[in-house]
Amino acid sequence: MDERRTTPHLDLPLHRLQVPLPHLLPFAIGGFDAIGPLSRAGFPHRHSFFEIVYVTGGAGAHVLDLVHRPLRPPQLCVIAPGQVHYWADADGLTGQVVLFNEDFLLSQPQDVAALRALATLPVLPLGEQAGPIGALLADMEHEYRTRPAGYAGVLRASLHILIVRALRARAPGEGGAAPGRQAELAAAFGRLIADPGGVQRSVASCAQELGVSPGHLQALVKQATGRTPGRLIRQQQTLEAKRLLACTDLTIRQVSREAGFGDPAYFCRFFRRETGMTPGEFRVRVGGKHHDPRIASIAAAPDGP
Repeated sequence: MDERRTTPHLDLPLHRLQVPLPHLLPFAIGGFDAIGPLSRAGFPHRHSFFEIVYVTGGAGAHVLDLVHRPLRPPQLCVIAPGQVHYWADADGLTGQVVLFNEDFLLSQPQDVAALRALATLPVLPLGEQAGPIGALLADMEHEYRTRPAGYAGVLRASLHILIVRALRARAPGEGGAAPGRQAELAAAFGRLIADPGGVQRSVASCAQELGVSPGHLQALVKQATGRTPGRLIRQQQTLEAKRLLACTDLTIRQVSREAGFGDPAYFCRFFRRETGMTPGEFRVRVGGKHHDPRIASIAAAPDGP
């Protein structure tokens, strides 16, 4: 269902969405087996697309940006582009997987902001939402496979409902998204810095790309998130450094460069200030889990979607 792309100097694979024929939509839905065996990938990787996983059975843990959460089905997992995730010691994993590019949500920018907020939560226990969400996903999969007239609009509307139900499953105060222009701009800023390589950006360059002044970006992002753009970039740099230290064999100097720092010594001071430990100490503490590049990435079933 996707193909593996690896940047020339990183060994952390980036998967890009590749939907089955006839390539009508940047969207796919199916069970783990239909999507492919590596939908249960046990190695750290990241996507260029959104993934929503409805886990109905199985044991093990889902690891999202280094946070381990034991599986307690039924539950929902949201993975945003650029995040690093994998399934740890997964056994008997069942459920449904929804994959889609942001292009699929062009008419619903508020849904993109909501998904980014939900992706900060490693798992969503569903409680009373489990039944409605399971029924909704079954209907979405039927629409996707049978493709009746108007099915694309039904899938977009159903995805919006799925996101709303996921928001209802949050604990109070978790993963909220501010309304209106603030949320839209904050979500766009978040996408810029969360994409691979985004930590190389400055507040000024992001403001220019978004078509606003740095001061306007500062004010709206602070209103939407409670944090300044500079602080969000620093948090993203720290997270990216953690990902690379934990999931690749890059040297500290290489990690420093990929996290947006030209001076490795300054990077080490920055990382210690943000985390309380040196990059080397962090790497030893979390250990390593590396992808075998000889393993193919997620592929569509031979007989189609």
